[in-house]
Amino acid sequence: MAAQDITQRFLFENADVRGELVSADQSYREILAKHPYPQPVQALLGEMLAAAVLLSTTIKFDGLLILQARSSGPLSTLMVECSSKQGVRGIARYADDLSGETLGELMPDGVLAITIDPDKGQRYQGIVSLEGGSLAESLGSYFANSEQLPTRFRLHADGRVARGFLLQALPADRQKDEQERADTWAHLNVLADTITAEELIGLDNETLLHRLYHQEEVRLFDAQPVHFECSCSMERSGNALVSLGQDDVLALLEEQGGEITVDCQFCNSRYRFDEPAVQALFLFFGIMARLRAESALSQWTKTNLNPHGLRPNRSVFR
Repeated sequence: MAAQDITQRFLFENADVRGELVSADQSYREILAKHPYPQPVQALLGEMLAAAVLLSTTIKFDGLLILQARSSGPLSTLMVECSSKQGVRGIARYADDLSGETLGELMPDGVLAITIDPDKGQRYQGIVSLEGGSLAESLGSYFANSEQLPTRFRLHADGRVARGFLLQALPADRQKDEQERADTWAHLNVLADTITAEELIGLDNETLLHRLYHQEEVRLFDAQPVHFECSCSMERSGNALVSLGQDDVLALLEEQGGEITVDCQFCNSRYRFDEPAVQALFLFFGIMARLRAESALSQWTKTNLNPHGLRPNRSVFR
């Protein structure tokens, strides 16, 4: 069993297939410690956690991956965020009278969304129906329906451990023949289907891969750490208040008896703003807005006016 939370990539030397193994037990326990989730919710949230980490390793980006399932059923929301540095946090929303055990019972007619929010560039989101009897099957359907690289998941979580296994077909390189590629992909998946939950939990990655693929040439890369990380802060909470507008925040302050409390739903951290803090908040943002406006005006002036304050004739200066 892994001593720390890790994700570890492996590659088949003679086939166009790669894989990933994740163990996120400690991060999982930290997420569960924040909320008293019922056991079925704990299990699905753990599977979602393992899946989010696996997905983040298949994409080259700097930013945030958000894996979310939504439904009108007893379990309305499952969401896990995973950064490109494998910092994770997660949350679930469910009815007080929760009933059911399986994904289909808890999230009927649900949808699955994968969102990539890069530090630079445009946000991307893909949404599909939540299909299949398990989260692993639903994720496989997502890749199939979106015409991406064939990808299969094996996930396990039980309130104590969160483990995941991924296989993904790569573009043709080592194997050019389509039938050979298809046969190899099928063969490797048949072997992966023999993994038991006990093996996924109890065996280290090297031993597990040897058990499955001892007849294949497999390269196992260095493990990368996974950790619980909540991105909430006093600054972000203040930004959220500023977005409401000063009049509404002052009205809320009076309504709340002189102190506004902002709770993080992921980690239960609490941020308090009294009247002096609110006034300082809007004063600060007012100053920053003025500085940004002055900077933009200065840049416009440099771009559009010559040293004599005259706007150049664009037909001449092209």
